Amino acid sequence: MKIVIPGGTGQVGAVLQRALHAVGHEVVILTRHPEREGEVRWDGKTLGPWTASVDGSDVVINLAGRSVSCRYTAANLQDMMDSRDDSTRGVGAAIAGAARPPRVWLQMSTATVYAHRFDAPNDEATGVIGGTEAGVPDYWSYSVDIAKAWEQAQQQAETPATRKVALRSAMMMSPDPGGVFAVLLGLARLGLGGPVAGGAQYVSWIHEHDFVRAVEFLMGREDITGPVNLAAPHPLPQRAFMRALRSAWGVPVGLPATRWMAEVGAFALRSDTELLLKSRRVVPGRLTQAGFDFLYPRWPQAAGELVSRVRKQPA
Repeated sequence: MKIVIPGGTGQVGAVLQRALHAVGHEVVILTRHPEREGEVRWDGKTLGPWTASVDGSDVVINLAGRSVSCRYTAANLQDMMDSRDDSTRGVGAAIAGAARPPRVWLQMSTATVYAHRFDAPNDEATGVIGGTEAGVPDYWSYSVDIAKAWEQAQQQAETPATRKVALRSAMMMSPDPGGVFAVLLGLARLGLGGPVAGGAQYVSWIHEHDFVRAVEFLMGREDITGPVNLAAPHPLPQRAFMRALRSAWGVPVGLPATRWMAEVGAFALRSDTELLLKSRRVVPGRLTQAGFDFLYPRWPQAAGELVSRVRKQPA
């Protein structure tokens, strides 16, 4: 198949490209700065010559959007919103204008769309959409607004010949350098991977192999449309999550961090405490109901596999 991945130069795109190439698919990456064979220039919003890549393709997987790993200033939040909305509407326009549109459009979304909660898991049918929770910073609601606008842009696209799926993804865990797993493992190795603000907040995650398998599964399931949670079925509190990661590496102790310490750490990493403190208790209701079988349903097993691959990397 020919698979087009707008915004595919980040870690998620690299993981998908590697896996899809390995099984014989043709993969085209749309990027602002093409450097390699198979990369095509686009600006992330306006129609142009890049639309020829979409016309005649089998699948589009849109990953475009500014990274959330940054300080949540007003300007950065607006850039997150605009980059997702503009790119999604551009992809929709390209599909709508194609003589031979792709049969499926998988659109990246985020598990952050769900409410900060501890009492029950969020699946697609009964999950609570966030934005109105009490006791959390006001700006957290803007992250939910971004997710909702992202999905709405896909829903509003007039693409009757193309099935549409929104991927409400949890954090994808891969041993590749530069990703969230590398950051968390780095903290654990330094003895800093203890509970943050008590550590009761839930962490939702998905192993890279299951992420790829879920994408391939959804590419082939003509009966599935709309939002789908891409998350392992067993989210766990942050303190247990980091304990399992420390155990996988062999670090006995992780120093705890208060909320203000998390603020300092997030500032130093040019990130935001929402990524550390929001309780994302998300489960894969639709994938499970459709018969998808996770290779790594529980975090200790997944952490052990990821750590073993990190240890094999060149120093």
